[in-house]
Amino acid sequence: MLEQTRVSHSSDAPNGLQAKRAVDSVSNRIDLPDLLLVERTRGRDTRAFETLMRRYNRRLYRIARSILSSDDAAEEAVRAAYFRAFANLDRYEPAGKFGAWLARLAFNEALALRRHSPGTQLGAPQQNFAGLTPANGADTVASKQQLEDAIDALPEVFRTVLVLRVVEDLSGVEVAVCLGLNETTVRTRLYRAQQRLKVDVARRLRAEPFNIFELTPERCDRIVTQVFAKVHAVNPVASEGR
Repeated sequence: MLEQTRVSHSSDAPNGLQAKRAVDSVSNRIDLPDLLLVERTRGRDTRAFETLMRRYNRRLYRIARSILSSDDAAEEAVRAAYFRAFANLDRYEPAGKFGAWLARLAFNEALALRRHSPGTQLGAPQQNFAGLTPANGADTVASKQQLEDAIDALPEVFRTVLVLRVVEDLSGVEVAVCLGLNETTVRTRLYRAQQRLKVDVARRLRAEPFNIFELTPERCDRIVTQVFAKVHAVNPVASEGR
C-alpha cells in the first residue's frame, strides 16, 4: 500500500496535532471532486489516484463482473482499466464525467479479456429460481448466490444494463454514457432484462440490490496495491507523489 501521509516532525508540533493533520489530509482528498484529483494525479500525486480508484472500484468491478463469469477475471479487467487510465490520463478530456470514462475503460477491458479467454464467457442456461424468498443467516448467502446466478443467466446486453441501473443505482443517462448507448436503448434493455427474470427474483433484486456482485475490502485493497505495483514497475518516477 501507499505510504502514510507525511507530517512535520518538528518539536513544536505535538503528536496529537500531527495525527490530526494526517487524518485531515486523507479526509480532504476523499472530499475532493474528480477533476481536481485528476489534476493532482497528473502532477504525480499517486495518493490522488488511489482516492479515485477507491471511489470507483465497486462500480468498475460490477461492470466487469457483469461481463465475465469469474470474480478474479473481473478484478483483472478492473486493474487493466486503471492502468490504462493512468497511462492515458493526459488524453482525458473533462467534457464528460471521469467516472463514465473509467467505466467505459472497464467495459472495454472486460470485453477484451473475454474475447481472449473463451472460458470466461457467460451464458449459462436459465435456472429455476422459483421460491426465492427473503432470508437471514446462512440462507442469505444462498439467496444472494441465486440472485447472482439469475443475473449471470441473462444475455450480456441485458445483464450489464441491469447491473448498472438496478444494482449500482445509476440513472438511465449515466448508464447510457458508460456503455456508449442512447437512453432509449438502456430503458428497452432494462425492461427486457426484468421481463426475463422470474417475478419473485425481480422483486427481490429491486428490494435488496446493493450486495450483488459486491467488492470485498480485501479485493479492493488488492486492486489498488497491484495497480501501483505495475505503475511503479513501468514508470518508477510515478512514485514521487507517494
